[in-house]
Amino acid sequence: MIAEAVGVSPEWLRLREPADAAARSAELAERLRHRLSGAGRLVIHDLGGGSGAMGRWLAPRLPGPQHWIVHDRDEDLLEIAVAMPPESATVEARQSDITRLAPADLAGAHLITASALLDLLTADELDRMLAACAGRPLLLALSVVGRVALMPADPLDAPIEAAFNDHQRRDGKLGPDAVSALRGELIARPSPWRLDGEDAELIAEWLRGWVAAACEQEPALDARAYLGRRLAQAAAGELAVTVDHADVLVLP
Repeated sequence: MIAEAVGVSPEWLRLREPADAAARSAELAERLRHRLSGAGRLVIHDLGGGSGAMGRWLAPRLPGPQHWIVHDRDEDLLEIAVAMPPESATVEARQSDITRLAPADLAGAHLITASALLDLLTADELDRMLAACAGRPLLLALSVVGRVALMPADPLDAPIEAAFNDHQRRDGKLGPDAVSALRGELIARPSPWRLDGEDAELIAEWLRGWVAAACEQEPALDARAYLGRRLAQAAAGELAVTVDHADVLVLP
């Protein structure tokens, strides 16, 4: 997805797609629908689009026929995007490093989207991406903002959250500071994951990654017992998790 080719498994994207769909801001999609009404056949570029979940969520909320161009470095994910297009839309796959796109690569776009991407970028990569997208509406969904709440609470929640946030900032990545790094005319709306007993499989997979990153950042954290407790609670349907994100609409 970016210069360092962060790996994302198809299974992880499958697990999170329903939670992402429930979290994204319908209000911002409605604003886009009004703005793009009458534009004819829409050409939409989805940056770091992976398996195409953004298109499957957004396309029914936008007017008219649409052609989606999904940019990603992972050929396997792009094959899924093409095989599972949004209803009444066509999909084109482009194997791309989205941090190196030029304005010519996005020529003719009516809209540019990205989902769960900003926090993986450095400030320079974000600036280059925004420069390539200049002059077009830009919907940036599901950027983490560094806040997590688990119920029931545990004393280790806060130190693990802090260590995870620091891990996201490694190597100059924006992590939870990504939304605040955006400039210009923009509209931001919260888009939290709200997970409960029906999301036990997703909670378990998220927990493993969250705790592993925190412990990599702070090796002194002894979280093995914590992770075991939390996984048992999730399996029993006794754990609720809120992971805060923000959706941002940038208007030219």
